[in-house]
Amino acid sequence: MKIPENLKYTTDHEWAKIEDGIATIGITDYAQDSLGDIVFVELPDEGTELEVGDTFGVVESIKSVSDLYAPLSGKVLEKNSELEDQPGLCNEAPFDSWMIKLQLSNGENSTELMNANQYKEHCEGLD
Repeated sequence: MKIPENLKYTTDHEWAKIEDGIATIGITDYAQDSLGDIVFVELPDEGTELEVGDTFGVVESIKSVSDLYAPLSGKVLEKNSELEDQPGLCNEAPFDSWMIKLQLSNGENSTELMNANQYKEHCEGLD
């Protein structure tokens, strides 16, 4: 399982890359592996306001349907429309297949997010 050091993580298996007040968000390798073959992705429109913990989309696999939860608060600047046409990209390259870019409303406050080591320990506790 890949867990890049430069990202922040949630207990719900989303990752966030935070740069200059913008968070790029996707699902982790653990999430895509647990879901199996992803067949559908639904993402919010640009301009959607999100608060931490809000549902911002849905990922459907051959095994289940899972909600996506906002790890940070802000406004959606962009969604990765390519995933709506090719949802399997989430399985092939989960850390390259970002889902949304969020203009953060509270700067880079990511104190609730885990670093790579914390996330690794979290996942090991689930197995």
